[in-house]
Amino acid sequence: SGLIGRSWAMVFAAGGFKVKLYDIAQEQLTTALENIRKQMKEMEKLGVLKGALSAEQQLALISVCTDLKAAVEGATFIQECTPENLELKKKIFGQLDLTVGDSVILSSSTSCLLPSKLFTGLKHVKQCIVSHPVNPPYFVPLVEIVPHPETDPSTTERTYALMKKIGQSPVKLNREIEGFVLNRLQYAVISEAWRLVGEGVISPTDLDLVMSDGLGMRYAFIGPLETMHLNAEGVSSYCERYAAGMKLVLNTFGPVPEFSGETVQKVNQALSEKIPVVPKVLDARRKWRDECLIGLAKLKAQMKSD
Repeated sequence: SGLIGRSWAMVFAAGGFKVKLYDIAQEQLTTALENIRKQMKEMEKLGVLKGALSAEQQLALISVCTDLKAAVEGATFIQECTPENLELKKKIFGQLDLTVGDSVILSSSTSCLLPSKLFTGLKHVKQCIVSHPVNPPYFVPLVEIVPHPETDPSTTERTYALMKKIGQSPVKLNREIEGFVLNRLQYAVISEAWRLVGEGVISPTDLDLVMSDGLGMRYAFIGPLETMHLNAEGVSSYCERYAAGMKLVLNTFGPVPEFSGETVQKVNQALSEKIPVVPKVLDARRKWRDECLIGLAKLKAQMKSD
């Protein structure tokens, strides 16, 4: 019932599904429900609540439970949202494996643990899959669906259909790979950003501006491959024109950074001057980020309908 679990509960309730939110401590669940109520009411007031139901109707679909067996009784889909700890996740899936029937889907929110490490050896491995959301899932709709080598294709298809039904934007990976796709792309950007700042080419503040007021502007609507397609007369034309230049630049990229030492201090100082590392200030900035994401989501929805 942490941040990711609460977000998933809200997304599923917005889609009209009954949700049982499980945690080991009742006080954590009480806090989670209070937080969900506050967020839903606020979004309803702003006119950005997801789904066709009112906040009260959605809240009525969410109940809480401290008993795992009771929590999953009658479930058709189970989304695990425990901390990113392999042993903890394996323990939970081991318990679920002894409890569930042959039709329920067992899904993990993990952002980097491979399905083969999570699910191998489980009796219900064919029903297991990773559904990796982007933080915060309520405002960023992408979900990476990553199968275990033994996952039944019907599990993938049912998960994909469910994610579409609740308004998310699912993508299917054909096989598992370290970091999945989103984090592989994200880490490639972070890695080069880190090198450029570390080598003194650009300041941390200006580096972020390159993304927020440059690449990020178009990447909010189209991906890197469509960008190539539109920046020439198709992808083939782009490659003919720019392949040599791209390879020339790519060959100058350095090794994977250590993410330590002097560059950490330089980046931390620049970001801390802009956003002091104080809970109140960080929370305010996160709230501002989420409001920006809400506005962007509304614009994207409007443009799709047009």
